[in-house]
Amino acid sequence: MFNFAKILIFFGLILILLGFFFILIEKIPYLGKLPGDIYIKKGNFVFYFPLATSIILSILLTIILNLISRRK
Repeated sequence: MFNFAKILIFFGLILILLGFFFILIEKIPYLGKLPGDIYIKKGNFVFYFPLATSIILSILLTIILNLISRRK
């Protein structure tokens, strides 16, 4: 039962960090408005796919996670 409590605390901390991330992400300039992001608007239909933003965030997260995993 002790291990289950650790897992719940871990996921709770992750949710708190994600919450702060979503609050701070609005203050980062150009994030979500990069040239490679796809934005189509026709009448009442709007399609938005942040392709360039997704690629940049993926590269940054890969670098960060690789640095963290190599230290152990």
